[in-house]
Amino acid sequence: MYDQLDTFIIRHNELNELMSDPSVITDTKRFMALSKEEANLRPKVEKFKRYQTVVTEIEEAEEILSDSNDPDMIDMAKEELSELKAERETLQEEIKLLLLPEDPNDSKNTIMEIRGAAGGDEAQLFAGDLYNMYQRYAEKQGWKVEVLDANITGIGGYKEIILMITGDKVYSKLKYESGAHRVQRVPATESQGRVHTSTATVVVMPEAEEVEIDIDENDIRVDIYHASGAGGQHVNKTASAVRLTHLPTGIVVAMQDERSQLKNREKAMKVLRARVYDARLQESQSAYDQERKSAVGTGDRSERIRTYNYPQSRVTDHRINLTLQKLDQILNGNLDEIVDALILADQTAKLEDMNKNG
Repeated sequence: MYDQLDTFIIRHNELNELMSDPSVITDTKRFMALSKEEANLRPKVEKFKRYQTVVTEIEEAEEILSDSNDPDMIDMAKEELSELKAERETLQEEIKLLLLPEDPNDSKNTIMEIRGAAGGDEAQLFAGDLYNMYQRYAEKQGWKVEVLDANITGIGGYKEIILMITGDKVYSKLKYESGAHRVQRVPATESQGRVHTSTATVVVMPEAEEVEIDIDENDIRVDIYHASGAGGQHVNKTASAVRLTHLPTGIVVAMQDERSQLKNREKAMKVLRARVYDARLQESQSAYDQERKSAVGTGDRSERIRTYNYPQSRVTDHRINLTLQKLDQILNGNLDEIVDALILADQTAKLEDMNKNG
């Protein structure tokens, strides 16, 4: 483990030298790439340097204990040694966390799809509530949300809404949101005041660049048709809607939000790339989750992951048995407590796996 950290320190020093080189500074693209790598290495290097300092101070305190005859010095060394050993233990655990294999998708932007599922109108209204929740969360994180496509119902809900969320480490925080979200509440249309249960599904996918996933144009069937539904004067007048079918996987993406056929095709390709890339990810993720039996997987998209109970103002994440009596705050986009708990649970599972396998 510490040999690996030594190589990080060497590389970190190299990066700092390179970033002060005038020829690198003028090469914006290269400078940005090196800056990103340096920022990623910095926490590991700083933590390891502190660990090295603590180990040296422990050795010095132990020397004082073995060589000194001064009672005051011995008491001081004992107290210092106790604190240093506790810090060393903490640092060892923190370094292990920093050395966990990184998800290469964590720094990526995200495509999120929210759909009303079981429960008719109420499920579609709940899909709208989830959309608002994620939009507010994104605002608090300083991210940008773009609606790629939306199928709005007459009562203001969503049969489906597709979002592009861009910003810093979006996927790392949203990837655990994939799954079935359940709501328990009295629908506005319910005259008897009975609590109904409905569900909406959320799918979170990392944005896939063309270089990461090569989709052969010959594998795509393109259908152009007239847009339908809400959308303004252009609806049914111009054939601007685009449907892309990826023949090898059967994945279909339809886009009609823009007036321009070209723009709809661009958006559809972005979603298609993400879905094909995500399908491949799920295959490897499912095998990985099954192997280490993680409580927080991102493989099973049909899994019921969370319940939003309105009568008791309660939100429960079933994967980690976390219950918060903060429904209003969570729906207002205050998701940090849930997101942090999910990340911690996943890291803990990976640490246990690392320790078990040496």
